[in-house]
Amino acid sequence: MSNIPTELRYTSSHEWIKREEDGTLTIGITDHAQKLLGDLVYVEVPEEGVQFGEGDDCAVVESVKAASDVYCPVTGEVVASNEALADTPELLNTDPYGEGWLFRMRPDDETAFDNLMDADAYAELVESEEH
Repeated sequence: MSNIPTELRYTSSHEWIKREEDGTLTIGITDHAQKLLGDLVYVEVPEEGVQFGEGDDCAVVESVKAASDVYCPVTGEVVASNEALADTPELLNTDPYGEGWLFRMRPDDETAFDNLMDADAYAELVESEEH
């Protein structure tokens, strides 16, 4: 079973979202996603200042198995990117909810976080995909 922290929100394309105290959102890929991908060898994160719409391709993760797009969970502007992933993409495998975060953004709509899947709904999605 995948690790699914209850304080986070999730998307059906396996991104996790954490609301920070300053109202920004930190985004990464879930434990389930990194397990499916296998050993990650390359990560391309978005540049600061770039604006994305909900569902836009915003990052790329590549493993020994495949390359996969990461989709923006909400509309907003990127305010920080995890540059450490350029040299250590394996952080996504070893600490997907901590040091393996991809980027932070300021959402255009502060309520967008509340509309994302909670941990229970995401767990049901993962379980349905495994059967």
